[in-house]
Amino acid sequence: MPPVPPTHPPSDLDLDGFTGLTEAEAMLRLQRLGPNELPSREKRGLLAIVFEVVREPMFLMLAAAGILYLLMGEPQDALMLLGFVFVVMGITIVQERRTEHALEALRDLSSPRALVIRGGQQRRIPGREVVPGDILVVAEGDRIPADGLLRAGINLAVDESLLTGESVPVRKAASADAQSLDPPGGDDSSSLFSGTLVTAGQGVVEVLATGPRTELGKIGKVLQQVEPEATFLQKETGRLVRTFALVGLSACTLVVILYALTRGGTSQVWKEGLLAGIALAMAMLPEEFPVVLTVFMALGAWRISRSRVLTRRMPAIEMLGAATVLCVDKTGTLTLNQMTLKCLSVDGQAQDLAGAGSQLPESVHELMEYAILASKKDPFDPMERALHAAGKQWLMETEHLHPDWSLAKEYPLTPGLLAVTHAWHCGGDQVTVATKGAPEAVVDLCHLPAERRTEIEGWVADLASQGLRVLGVARGRYGAADLPEGHHDLELAFIGLLGLEDPVRPAVRAAVAECRTAGIRVVMITGDYPATAQSIARQAGLAHSEKVITGPELNQMSDEALAERIRDVDVFARVVPEQKLRLVTALKTNREVVAMTGDGVNDAPALKAAHIGIAMGGRGTDVAREAASLVLLDDDFSSIVAAIKLGRRIFDNIRKAVAFILAVHIPIAGLSMLPAFLPGWPLLLLPVHIVFLELVIDPSCSLVFEAEEAEADVMQRPPRDPQERLFSLTSIGLGVLQGGTALAACLMVYLLARLGHGEGAARALTFAALVVSFLAIILANRSWTLSLLGSLRNPNPALWWVMGGTSAFLLLVLTWPLAQRLFHFAPTHGRDLWLACAAGFASILWFEAFKWFRHRGLAASPAGG
Repeated sequence: MPPVPPTHPPSDLDLDGFTGLTEAEAMLRLQRLGPNELPSREKRGLLAIVFEVVREPMFLMLAAAGILYLLMGEPQDALMLLGFVFVVMGITIVQERRTEHALEALRDLSSPRALVIRGGQQRRIPGREVVPGDILVVAEGDRIPADGLLRAGINLAVDESLLTGESVPVRKAASADAQSLDPPGGDDSSSLFSGTLVTAGQGVVEVLATGPRTELGKIGKVLQQVEPEATFLQKETGRLVRTFALVGLSACTLVVILYALTRGGTSQVWKEGLLAGIALAMAMLPEEFPVVLTVFMALGAWRISRSRVLTRRMPAIEMLGAATVLCVDKTGTLTLNQMTLKCLSVDGQAQDLAGAGSQLPESVHELMEYAILASKKDPFDPMERALHAAGKQWLMETEHLHPDWSLAKEYPLTPGLLAVTHAWHCGGDQVTVATKGAPEAVVDLCHLPAERRTEIEGWVADLASQGLRVLGVARGRYGAADLPEGHHDLELAFIGLLGLEDPVRPAVRAAVAECRTAGIRVVMITGDYPATAQSIARQAGLAHSEKVITGPELNQMSDEALAERIRDVDVFARVVPEQKLRLVTALKTNREVVAMTGDGVNDAPALKAAHIGIAMGGRGTDVAREAASLVLLDDDFSSIVAAIKLGRRIFDNIRKAVAFILAVHIPIAGLSMLPAFLPGWPLLLLPVHIVFLELVIDPSCSLVFEAEEAEADVMQRPPRDPQERLFSLTSIGLGVLQGGTALAACLMVYLLARLGHGEGAARALTFAALVVSFLAIILANRSWTLSLLGSLRNPNPALWWVMGGTSAFLLLVLTWPLAQRLFHFAPTHGRDLWLACAAGFASILWFEAFKWFRHRGLAASPAGG
């Protein structure tokens, strides 16, 4: 496993003395002590799943029907139903396993990450692989993955409220001699505990305890397994299932009474009436709805993870298709986050490094020297890495590199002053001061006169207009005892400007164009210079790139003015993380559905406030990940667009599955109920028939529709209204019409079959028409835009398994004498069977005509054209 740069820089921590465990030692300890995780609830085994199936209403009704058949002296029918119980159980187990595997894959992805030193190399590993003896590097925003002792640190403070209940962070003091952990709480301890949060500073930690042996594991302060919250769709489905159950129970009771009273009320008739009531209850029970949501959401989150986006909260999947604004960072999201030093400018004379040959002019050596001194020794920031790389290339043989100097004081960057200053011991009692940061901030620190400021602003604008990230550099010199406490109290001399380049990702322009076609605004938020931001916005293809609002301008606006201005501004420059929350609030005021990216601790409020918070997985802090709904594993803008497309596809497919479930239950319920109201009519559907039909419905709605590819126009239509209900009038209306026409076709087949056939043959032909109408509804609902034949060109392996298996089983029960007896069928003529199947298939042709006319109407309209 190759070493990777840390997500958070260890600043100026001296890591040279830490080598850590070897990989072999770590693996041995992991095998001996187990993973670094608390014991979770055991997975449901086969017996647990069987027990759940036994408690299901469908199973109970099957058992009741089997007992009735035994009482009626029909052991073959009873055994048939019991056989189907095992088939239903098998399908349930397959679905449970698929869902569990998908969730397990998500759990592995969402495992917290830890930065360890092993064999002298920094490596980022899953938190569950941390073992006692590991050396951890932690920084602001990290969650501590295990209990340990702080061996080195700079200004480290930790929030231990998870263990102590005290919300005030506590200071930590490094100790090279401590061997055991102190109790949580209190300042200046060297003990760190699993689950606590680093709120400031950096540190090196030696791990003492992992998993259940940590303080967190001992006192059981956390749940063993986080239960997924009920989503809006799940609540809506629960209400629908309860409504269907009440209606079905009432109808079942009515059918039993009417059937018995209209046929003489004998004991045998009452038993037949009970069978009719059970069949109706089975027909009206929409047990597939919860299955559909569970499977679709779990597999949907797994599919989204394959696009390098981790779903932390399931409701985010519902909201993805409704997003109207996508707020993204520039660096690393729209750009490659691979900074290179492009040019150096002193007194307005720019030196392009691409044309510098083998040596740089002496006039820019000092500029690069002080830029490196104002950077961290072991940086993660891409700009600082670029400066160090340039220093190794151009200054290695000069006196301008100072690896032996030690840091005396750091003046950190703050939201009010976008510059950082390092003071270095350079020998004797002298201190060299180096500053770099936003040009206006550096100019401010240098206390330059107005004419000089205006001159530098012109140089900055010239570099920024080329799409370069511009930094100012300044220097100073002090006696070691004379360093002022305040950043603004420094006396500095301005040296020059740096121009750094971070190219736009190759796929960004196409992804932004796809968002625009899908009705989604892309808003860029950056701390960069306005001209640089505009250049990147133009390269990325953002709309309104000529308009920019800066952070200082934003501070001068009222909330009402910002909400008005933000309607047609897509570029925000010089923005600090704390201002992101105001931008999210302003967009929400305009009734936008906001997706927001972020990576820092200060981004967490904005991520939580956004409808869809998206944390950066590569460079993001643990705090940002916890506040977000999604985690972008590769920090690539194209992955966000792919996730939105998948979110729309998932919601579309759920609606198709819902319409299918409604459609197929209507003819089943109708054929089960009608005989009770029509004396002289035999029972058309018995429990055994309902079970067979459920074997078609279950895999169709949970496997076929889940695997359907996205509609061709999925990213060419406006975002979905967030208030649009899954069970909308459109989906319910389509389902009712499809089911109604299928019921009409089956009744027509039965009425015609009665003219020349007996009860068994008429039932068989009606059943064949019903099954074929189900298959036709599946094919028609695969796409609500493509024709049935057009959708066949889209691959879906699950479809052919369902179609082939259903057709083969239907042929078996219609032709095999034993199966005919079990299903209460009689032999039929081939021509009659073909006509019945044709009638069932023809019941859906109106929907194909509807799609054709709708497509023509859209193509003829200006919008469609």
